[in-house]
Amino acid sequence: MTEPLSDLTRDSLKVLRQGLLRLHKMLLDLERLGYERARGPISNSVGFLQLVLKDPWFDWLHRLSELIVHVDETLDSRDPENLPTEEDAQALIERAKALLTPAEEGSEFQKNYFLALQQSPDVVLLHADLMRVLGR
Repeated sequence: MTEPLSDLTRDSLKVLRQGLLRLHKMLLDLERLGYERARGPISNSVGFLQLVLKDPWFDWLHRLSELIVHVDETLDSRDPENLPTEEDAQALIERAKALLTPAEEGSEFQKNYFLALQQSPDVVLLHADLMRVLGR
């Protein structure tokens, strides 16, 4: 049997979640600027939401959204039959480390993340914070 999620690990996942949410917002803002430079202004927040959900321009950010959802599900799980474990948390941490590894020749997310790090000092600083949280 695997070890149940400890309070310390739960707290670490909460800190990771907050950092991932901040990163997601920062990357969305950066991508919105690029989109508007290339294609013109986005008229309103509903239009922006539709673009984020459906336009290929923003598709790469869905990987980060999915990771945040998995962290949320792990933190919110209260089903006594299926409580999260230390192993579950470690798997999420490893997934975050892999996703947040910028690479010119990596996955679509890694390539775009690499470019975002080149464009924004704020993304660089937040990336450094996240790497500390992830133990890198």
